[in-house]
Amino acid sequence: MENREGQNVPQVVFHTRDNEKWVDISSDDIFKGKTVVVFALPGAFTPTCSSTHVPRYNQLASTFKENGVDDVVCVSVNDTFVMNEWKKDQHADNLTFIPDGNGEFSEGMGMLVDKSDLGFGKRSWRYSMLVKDGVIEKMFIEPDVPGDPFEVSDADTMLEYVAPKAKKPDSVTIFTREGCEYCIKAKKMLRDAGKDYEELVLNKDYTEATLRAISGTSSVPQIFINGDYVGGSESLEEYL
Repeated sequence: MENREGQNVPQVVFHTRDNEKWVDISSDDIFKGKTVVVFALPGAFTPTCSSTHVPRYNQLASTFKENGVDDVVCVSVNDTFVMNEWKKDQHADNLTFIPDGNGEFSEGMGMLVDKSDLGFGKRSWRYSMLVKDGVIEKMFIEPDVPGDPFEVSDADTMLEYVAPKAKKPDSVTIFTREGCEYCIKAKKMLRDAGKDYEELVLNKDYTEATLRAISGTSSVPQIFINGDYVGGSESLEEYL
């Protein structure tokens, strides 16, 4: 795969769907006069793309923007209907999803590859890049090996290039149940501390058996931060 640092991005018109209307977006609309992080991937709803690539860029999008990036863009050779539904499914409101339905942008980047063996047809190779005013400053291209390598195009690698001293947001999960006043208190403490969190609700997202397995208790809330077990609301208050 050719590294195109120092070159302009391809001039392409993307056909998007917004609120039941067709909206054409050009490369200039996305890149002109802006600093943009782009990550491209083989396909919407595919395993690595959904479990790792999109979620981490979505989590770090605000950090990118605090460090001079205007937008974080996900590109895939899928139509706009698929990309719109994938964005909803991923809750990726911090990202801009661009449908390269005809593969024109990917082909212009030299990143269009044949995945007919998987029934995918032509798709984008996985890569990321930093684009300033339409010019590619930096690219991280996955190695040209069989399969779907995911080693260098991740969000953390890009952030390390853009802002090596940037403080990354904490990864916070809180286990709750409906109607729990201590859960409400804990969530307020997290919000007041400026910490985004993922909430898992009893009998909707998990069972009591799961909570016992990972925390050793069935009481809620239970909070985990950056892989560490914090505990309930009182423990969270002490932690904060």
